[in-house]
Amino acid sequence: MSSPPKAAPAKGATARAARARTALPSPDSELYRLMSAFPRGGTVRWIGLRPKRDVPMHPVEAVEAIEGGGLTGDRYAGGSGKRGITLIQAEHLPVIAALAGLEDVLPALLRRNVVVSGIPLIALKGRRFRIGSAVFEGTEPCDPCSRMEAALGPGGYNAMRGHGGLCARIVQSGRFALGDAVEFVGDPPAADDLFGGAA
Repeated sequence: MSSPPKAAPAKGATARAARARTALPSPDSELYRLMSAFPRGGTVRWIGLRPKRDVPMHPVEAVEAIEGGGLTGDRYAGGSGKRGITLIQAEHLPVIAALAGLEDVLPALLRRNVVVSGIPLIALKGRRFRIGSAVFEGTEPCDPCSRMEAALGPGGYNAMRGHGGLCARIVQSGRFALGDAVEFVGDPPAADDLFGGAA
């Protein structure tokens, strides 16, 4: 005998679940105010593309970001959801090098699209930010993969843990280039707006 179908979650429950995924406190709280205050904006220091799997990244001076997809010329350009672009903190490159026992680390080795300085990328998780004329939404930390063992040597995976950067989806198409500002612009649409109000 087949079991009865499960009831769909109530609209309010769906909205609450969406809010929980953002991991942001109430907009009325002191913690929210602290999480929304940035001492300064950031700057794009390096841009790299990988046209297909298992080929080296090559640097470019400017690139087009496609809403709902990736960067033109990159292997994820056709549609990659929450990983439309990957970013890494310029200030973390010397840390990764030191932990891996290297003098320095070239950005292309780390397989991230953009190197950014001046703004804490992890603080952009669940938030929206602008680079050039494109707008992005930070989705999750960009954890290292096993290929870092070959790129950085034995222990390279662990050397990069906690310093892998941020994945983001592209929510507004646009162009950005080396030297462009990275600016926090706010939060994604509220869950209540997306789902028509909480119960």
